Amino acid sequence: MTIMQSFFTTAGKTLAAPGSITFNSAGPFTWTAPAGVYSVSVVAIGGGGGGSAGVLQGPISSNRHGGGGGGGGGLGYVNNYAVTPGSSYSGVVGSAGAGAPEGCQTGGLGVTSYFVSTGVVYGGGGCRGLTLYCSRNAPGGLHGGTGGGNGGTGGIGSITGNASIAGGGGGAGGYSGNGGNAGSNGVSGGSGSGGGGGGGGGPVGGGAAAGGGGVGALGQGPNGSGGTSAAYAVGGGGGSSGTSGSGSSGPCHANAGSGGAYGGGGGGGYVCYCCGPVVGNGGSGAAGVVRIMWPGCSRSFPSTNAGSP
Repeated sequence: MTIMQSFFTTAGKTLAAPGSITFNSAGPFTWTAPAGVYSVSVVAIGGGGGGSAGVLQGPISSNRHGGGGGGGGGLGYVNNYAVTPGSSYSGVVGSAGAGAPEGCQTGGLGVTSYFVSTGVVYGGGGCRGLTLYCSRNAPGGLHGGTGGGNGGTGGIGSITGNASIAGGGGGAGGYSGNGGNAGSNGVSGGSGSGGGGGGGGGPVGGGAAAGGGGVGALGQGPNGSGGTSAAYAVGGGGGSSGTSGSGSSGPCHANAGSGGAYGGGGGGGYVCYCCGPVVGNGGSGAAGVVRIMWPGCSRSFPSTNAGSP
């Protein structure tokens, strides 16, 4: 958590100069409005969902089941929300969904981030990565407030013949639209709209998938690029100063990549036989964040003086 603040005087009234505070530790928080702060602009990014593990079941020739990727966290912002100096306001920073370990097929849910209540502003948590038996994408988190975007969907984990197909993690929601949807079965992820790019799917012929890109809390910047899928999966790019998701790793690239900060979804794991069998773990999503900035009259999301302290 960081805080920056100073004061100036105008028209006989002491007002706070521009400042901000960022909460990036998962869990509840309380913020007290400083002297001279009468309105704020807030962005909330939800935690990314965790990816599911590879599934080891049935004959060796037909059990290369890939895990699905987790959805990206949503991003919501609100501008010029009225506060009272000296009053306290609560909120929550959403935690990340855990990647599924071997023997636990389904990843963990990302948790919603909000300020005051979800009726004011929130970024929803991404859904958990799903197993082969679900055969569908994990949705990204929703959003609420003045604007923002939903998280990208996680890629599908499935099987073709005896080849495991792992789905990438969805990108975190953007300031001007949704995060990038993840790829699967050799398909690259999509780019985000001011948000994180989707993670690359597991390569055709075998390999774990990559994590989705995260998104920063300093206002809108470049879109995150989609992660690629070639010899191994590459993570989705971070959007608007967020960090990129990581690529697949471990023996035969069986372990999936994690989501990038903030809010990227984790990729799905893979069952590898070239050095095992090795059952790959799902990648963890990334936690969310809540940033409050003031004065509301001169700073607003997505990009009006939002990047300064």
